[in-house]
This record gives sequence, structure tokens and C-alpha cells, in this order.
Amino acid sequence: MNRLKNKKFIDKIITFFIIIVAYVVTDVLNNMGMVPSLISGLLVSFCTYSIIAVALNLVVGISGELSLGHAGFMCIGAFSSAIFTRYMKFLGVENIYIFIIAIIIGALVSALFGFLIGIPVLRLKGDYLAIVTLAFGEIIKNIFNAIYLGYDENGFHVTLKSASALKLKEGGFFIIKGPQGITGAPRYSTFLIATILLFICVFVIYNLIDQKTGRAIMALRDNRIAGESIGLNVTKYKLIAFTISAAFAGIAGVLYAHNFHTLTASTKNFGYNMSITILVFVVLGGMGNIRGSIISVVVLTILPEILRGLEGYRMLIYAIVLIVVMIFTNSPFVINYRKNLKLKFNKAKGVKHE
Repeated sequence: MNRLKNKKFIDKIITFFIIIVAYVVTDVLNNMGMVPSLISGLLVSFCTYSIIAVALNLVVGISGELSLGHAGFMCIGAFSSAIFTRYMKFLGVENIYIFIIAIIIGALVSALFGFLIGIPVLRLKGDYLAIVTLAFGEIIKNIFNAIYLGYDENGFHVTLKSASALKLKEGGFFIIKGPQGITGAPRYSTFLIATILLFICVFVIYNLIDQKTGRAIMALRDNRIAGESIGLNVTKYKLIAFTISAAFAGIAGVLYAHNFHTLTASTKNFGYNMSITILVFVVLGGMGNIRGSIISVVVLTILPEILRGLEGYRMLIYAIVLIVVMIFTNSPFVINYRKNLKLKFNKAKGVKHE
């Protein structure tokens, strides 16, 4: 037991060490101008996608539920925070404290939606849960695509018709302009802030796993009937994992919203494709493997950009790489082969296997 605890502790330390070293080295090289502009522009995105991948891993890998709606929670966090910061910018208030409040708003609003959606949804299993969460993500995206929100001396105005239907008075301004989204939100997201939020996300989820709640969640994942037989409340523990995961997805949305000048609820940003991409990060990184999710995000985000010059062969090579990585990380034959290699290596070093 002590050996297992030590192994988990070392695993945590390695993950935190990798995050810190990666930030320090990248930041130093970036300040020296040694990081290509292509990679420099993706630094915040690496952290953003890592946060939501780790968050989804809590639901898919640790809780054992298949969710395809995390792009929806990301969208909620992005728009709720951007509405706040855009309004503050109109009032002439722009500072780091406003961004901290925006992060809290994005996390709380997403967590609230995660809690409310999770109550009925988590009673479903398998494909049904995936379908409902996917529908939720699409509904959220379409709602933000249809909303027109403005502000003038009479307060806030909302409509689903058109921009002219708001009838804003002179001096008023649009916050959300339908499919055009939010324009002019302050760009608060930095590599440092994104790395700190990633560190917090990993820290919280690692500690959740080690607590009684986390052990109960994993017990229900491994054997739901056995967990229920000893008095574990299935809905309660699944809901805790789902709500925390939604909160961090919202935080990822806040980073995303404040990394660009314009925020739109397009299919590419928050639709079905984004949900599948996040799920790919989790599966290729390893189900329940927090560090693997982060590494998977970095590799799969940068790979298409590196292959961009290959034109028509880019997506073919990308697909082949995905298949190879999937086989390497999930094939029982390859996993057993790697275990045997490890045993032989330990035996050659004189390490006893227990």
C-alpha cells in the first residue's frame, strides 16, 4: 500500500514538474525570440485545451461516463465571462482583477449548468448519455448564435430576432450580435495565467482522485452494482465529478474567449467537432491518465500545423499518426508487450518485481 501511495505521489510530482519546466523553458526561449511565431501563437491554446481535456478525463476516464457536451460548457464559460469583461470595458474598467472575476464567473456559471444538466442526464448510461450531452452542446451553441444582447441608458436588451430589434438608444452598444458574436473583448489571456490555471486544474483533480470522493467515483466506475450494495450514492458522486469537470471546462472557455479579439459560437469553436477533438485528446492520452491528456493535447495541436506545408497529404499523415498512437496506447497486445519489456529491463538491472 505504501509503495502504491509513493508511486502516485511521484506521478503527481512528475506531472507538476513537467508543467513548470515546460513553462519556464518555453517562456525563456520565447523571450529570446527562439520560438517560431507559429508555436508562440499556440501557447495559450495548449493550456486551454489541456484544461478541458483533463476536465473531460475526470468524467470519461475516472468516472467512466461518455460525455460529448463539454464544448457546450466551454461555450457557456466563454460567453458568460466575455459578456462581463466587455461590459466592464465599456465602463472603462480594465485590469487583471476583472479577469480574475471573469474566471470565477465562467467557472460558476458552467458548474451551475453542469449541475442542472447532470441531475437528469447522469441517470442515463452509455450511448444515451453521449447523445443527450451532445445535444446539449449543440443547443448551447445555437442559442448563443441566435442571441442579440445590447446595453444602453435603459439597461440591457435581449432579443432573438435581429440587431435592429434591440432598438438601442444613442450611446448604447452591442455585446452579442447574433452569429457575429462578441467583438472587442479584452485580450487578458497570457501564457503565464493559462499555465497557472492548468496547474490548479491538475492539482484539484489529482487531489479529488486521492480523496474519499474520488475513490468512490472510481469504485462506481469499476463496479456500479458493488458500489450501490455498500451504500454509495451513484447519482451524487457522478454529479460531483460532472459538475467539477464542467467548471474547469468553463475556465478553459474563459481563456479561449480572452485569447482572441472576436468570439463566435461557430461549429468549429464550440460545436460537435470540438467535443470530438477533446475526446480524442483524452483517449489518445490514456483514459484516467492526467499527464497523458496534456501531452496528447500538445502533440495533436502542433502536429497539423507542422504538416500544413504538405498540402493534400497533411490530414492523411495526421490520421495515420492518430491510428498508430491509438494502437500503441490502447491495444492489449502492445500493452502486454510493453509490460514484458519493462519486466525484462528491471530484471536486467536486478530490480525485483512484486
